[in-house]
Amino acid sequence: MELADSRVIITGAARGLGRAMAKDLARQGARIGLIDIDPDALEQARNTLPGSGHASAVANVTSEADVDRAFSDLTAALGGLDVLINNAGITRDGLLVKARDGQVVNRMSLEAWQQVIEVNLTGVFLCGRAAATHLVEAGQGGLIINVSSISRAGNFGQTNYSASKAGVAAMSVTWAAELARYGIRSVSLSPGFTRTELVAAMPEKAIERITSAIPAKRLAEPEEMASAVRFIIENDYINGRDIAVDGGLRL
Repeated sequence: MELADSRVIITGAARGLGRAMAKDLARQGARIGLIDIDPDALEQARNTLPGSGHASAVANVTSEADVDRAFSDLTAALGGLDVLINNAGITRDGLLVKARDGQVVNRMSLEAWQQVIEVNLTGVFLCGRAAATHLVEAGQGGLIINVSSISRAGNFGQTNYSASKAGVAAMSVTWAAELARYGIRSVSLSPGFTRTELVAAMPEKAIERITSAIPAKRLAEPEEMASAVRFIIENDYINGRDIAVDGGLRL
C-alpha cells in the first residue's frame, strides 16, 4: 500500500507509540485520524502533525457507541479509511497473589483484571469491527494493525496484560483469515520495552534491570515501532502474522 494520501486511524494517538506512529505516517503524506480519551492531549497531538487533512475524535474505546461514532466521523473527515492501527492500551500490573509467611496478603483485583481486558481486548475488538465494517463496505481492501506486546507470551506480574495481548495477537490471525476475501489484511505488532512516557517514569534501577536482559542492551525508541508499522503498511504480502520488534528479547 502506498502511504501517500492513505487514510489512517490510530487509537491511543495522543501520546507514546500512537503519537510517534501518527507523526511518522503524516510525514509520508498520510492523512491521520486520531482517537484518544484525553481531549487536551489529543488536540495537541493533532496540531503537531506535519501535513494537512488530519482529524481527531475523543472516544472511549470500550464504548460501542463512542467507537462507532468516532469511526463514522473520522472516515467522513478523511474521505475514507485504508488503515486502522489499534494501539490504545493500559497496564494495571500486580501479582496474581502475594503471600507473606505462607499467608496470602494481596490478590490481583477483579477491577484491575477487568479494566485491562476492557481497554486492551474489548477495545481492540470494537475498533477492529468498526474499521472492518467501513473497509468492507468501501470495497477497496485495507489493513488492520493490532498492537500486541512481547508480554503476549506471559510476563511476571502481568496476568491481565499478558492475557489481553495474547488475545490481540490471536484476533489478528482470525481476522486475517476472515477478511482476506475482501482484500483486507490483519497483522499484529509486538513491541518490546520501548521508551514511552510510561517506561520513562519507572525508577532508573528498574530500567537498568530491564535493559540488562535485552540482547540489544537498550530500550527501543518509539520511532523504531513507527518504522515497523510503516514496513507492514507498505508490504502487501504480510498478513496474519505477529511482528516482534524487541531487540532480541524473548519472554
